[in-house]
Amino acid sequence: MVENARQKKKKLSWKNRSKAKKAPPPPTATLALSLLRPASLISFRLVEGRGASKVGEGGWSARWQSAEQAGLADLKGTLAFLRSSLLSIVADRFDFKSKKKKRRRGIYGAKMLWILRFSGFFSAALVMIILSPSLQSFPPAEAIRSANHDGHLRFPFSPSDSLTQLSFRKSTTFRNADECGFSDHQIRGKTIVCDPSLVHVAITLDVEYLRGSVAAVHSILQHSMCPENVFFHFLVSETNLESLVRSTFPQLKLKVYYFDPEIVRSLISTSVRQALEQPLNYARNYLADLLEPCVKRVIYLDSDLVVVDDIAKLWTTNLGSRTIGAPEYCHANFTKYFTASFWSEKRFSGTFQGRKPCYFNTGVMVIDLVKWRWVGYTKRIERWMAIQKSHRIYELGSLPSYLLVFAGHVAPIEHRWNQHGLGGDNVRGSCRNLHPGPVSLLHWSGSGKPWLRLDSKQPCPLDALWAPYDLYGHSP
Repeated sequence: MVENARQKKKKLSWKNRSKAKKAPPPPTATLALSLLRPASLISFRLVEGRGASKVGEGGWSARWQSAEQAGLADLKGTLAFLRSSLLSIVADRFDFKSKKKKRRRGIYGAKMLWILRFSGFFSAALVMIILSPSLQSFPPAEAIRSANHDGHLRFPFSPSDSLTQLSFRKSTTFRNADECGFSDHQIRGKTIVCDPSLVHVAITLDVEYLRGSVAAVHSILQHSMCPENVFFHFLVSETNLESLVRSTFPQLKLKVYYFDPEIVRSLISTSVRQALEQPLNYARNYLADLLEPCVKRVIYLDSDLVVVDDIAKLWTTNLGSRTIGAPEYCHANFTKYFTASFWSEKRFSGTFQGRKPCYFNTGVMVIDLVKWRWVGYTKRIERWMAIQKSHRIYELGSLPSYLLVFAGHVAPIEHRWNQHGLGGDNVRGSCRNLHPGPVSLLHWSGSGKPWLRLDSKQPCPLDALWAPYDLYGHSP
């Protein structure tokens, strides 16, 4: 009896010493609530992002800065708490290795070990979920393009704030020459998009390239004999650009089509240049779906070019049995547009068997939409994009998928209709000269854009050919 009383006393004194040495670990619920605090802050930022257009420039900046500072403080606190919790878990695990203490703690020790392990995994998972959006990086154009539609991303500014910094002079009104004859394209003030006498041109519009798009439209109107017969189809991923274009070209025949970035975002792979990864670059793949079924042919043009000839000449290109027409460059090294793994695997490279593929630039194309819809070329392009995601068969944006589907089956167009490469390569953007021969279209493909180089006071000589079509700035 005396011996049993002594053992009980020892057990009680050991428990008291344990409680005095170290407090019990925080419950799992407390840990979860502590880690969820930054998530609520991120939600606050998202609400701010969606309502940014209603907040003044100064108010938005102040709110963003204060939210950012609070977010950093919260994240630092969370990481410090997680570090201390993990250290506690490690210490406890080593403590539990003592067989003597395992026997003393019994069932309570086993339960606490399970709870601590679970809370550790739960904490790590929550932190990864919370921090993952902060670890992502999006170029400015993508942030602008998605701000109104992608609530799961955080952006430091809104499209409306950027548009307030853009202003364009009102364009001269361009009228048809007498040779065009009279054609009534309107019923009750609305243009009939299905009028067979119209020339259809498709161009993308976004904030980053808006200045280039406006210059392209201006050049087409200025050099057309029948500018009133040209109908523009603008592809956008933000819906607040139409009014700006209409105020710049009051007489322009146009329609705006919204392209949802989510349609293609999961198919896009990384490229040699971030600008080539933007979803709007892939909108051309869906022209047959976006435009009215009555539109049987369209000219697709990039936003970094100017036309110095009558666009009607390009419109009348004979495509024969082909679906698309473009200037081809068969002297170019075609193999460099695909990786070594592509050429080493017959199931991929075999797609060119029986074809004589040549490089062509997708920034200028005449497209037969009837044949495109009939064959279903959009699905074929998407299939190659899916293969690219899993096997990395090329490095250059949206171009290679077109080469895979169409190279060797392109109706050739004169090189004068795409004097491309004036923007240099995809890295340096160095100055280049014109290709030999006549010129109908100047294309600043590559990383160097004329409006950026002119603004930086470091233009290339040929950038002066783009400047006359630039309408950027207030009217004098």
